[in-house]
Amino acid sequence: MIRKKLALLLSVTLIAATAFTACSSQSAPAEPDKAATDKNEGDDSKEIDRSKYFITVATGPTSGLYYPIGGAFSSVFQNKLGYKSSAQATGASVENINLILTGDAELAITMSDSVAQAYGAFGAFEGKKHAEDLRCILGLYPNYVQLVTTKNTGITKFEDLKGKKVGIGAPNSGVELNARMMYEAHGMTYEDSKVDYLNYGEAIDQMKNGLVDAVFVTSGIPNATVMELGTSADIVVVPIEGEGLKNLTEKYPFFVPEVIPADTYGTDTDVNTVAVRNIMLVSKDLPDEVVYDLTKGIFDNIEDIKASHATAAKHISLENSHIGVEIPFHPGAIKYYEEQGIK
Repeated sequence: MIRKKLALLLSVTLIAATAFTACSSQSAPAEPDKAATDKNEGDDSKEIDRSKYFITVATGPTSGLYYPIGGAFSSVFQNKLGYKSSAQATGASVENINLILTGDAELAITMSDSVAQAYGAFGAFEGKKHAEDLRCILGLYPNYVQLVTTKNTGITKFEDLKGKKVGIGAPNSGVELNARMMYEAHGMTYEDSKVDYLNYGEAIDQMKNGLVDAVFVTSGIPNATVMELGTSADIVVVPIEGEGLKNLTEKYPFFVPEVIPADTYGTDTDVNTVAVRNIMLVSKDLPDEVVYDLTKGIFDNIEDIKASHATAAKHISLENSHIGVEIPFHPGAIKYYEEQGIK
């Protein structure tokens, strides 16, 4: 009887030991799995299937700087990061803002004055809902307001536009918004001139044929279209200065006094004017990790971006990323900038 009890006790002990060993072997891998999960959660790049996202970059007319610079961003996203991407030619700032708001573009180049008007619902956006959903990914480069004419028109100052045929930009484009504010600052309206709502590439073509006397061009310098005009005519860039400049910058502080050097277009002297910063908008609906990835990718490949235009794009840098930005940054961009010590 005793032997049977001992045998039974031994069997129970062995079963318990086996069960304990089995439980131990099943629970042991739990810690490595959790660690791997934690690591993946902290690594944004491993969470993104980049092939699932199509990044449309809204730019501007093919004759301007937005198009090649926006194309460089798109190329980085597609060829360096692995997203599907394309650059879309548009009517520039105002159209681009609307493309972002309607979800028809993921990124868009715009002028900060247009963004200020959309965000605050004034100017070209008077009576519309405040566009408080707009988000920025980075600041870009300055756009110079260039009032271009030729020596044979006799136009040397802003007031000389009275009675002249003037190309003021496509309706509600960033260029046209600038032109409208310039007229206001000089105590004039469009009724003082014979205005034509042409983008500046079209207007300069008309100028060559004598159908337009002056053209508003808002872009980085030098502008290729203006330079091409200089091959067939003596360029004059009309200064923005004096009382007109004072009125302009007091009412619209996003305009900053600038100088266009004489050697830019071969003018007789340096020309006083104003500039507005360009910024890159990003859809607020893009996930934080995607915007973080795009932001990091931009600055990891910044030389590719700068190669798109020798003069204007050289201003695009981490150091300049917040200049001229008066709206909130996307949380994904904020995360990257905070990692770089920028707040």
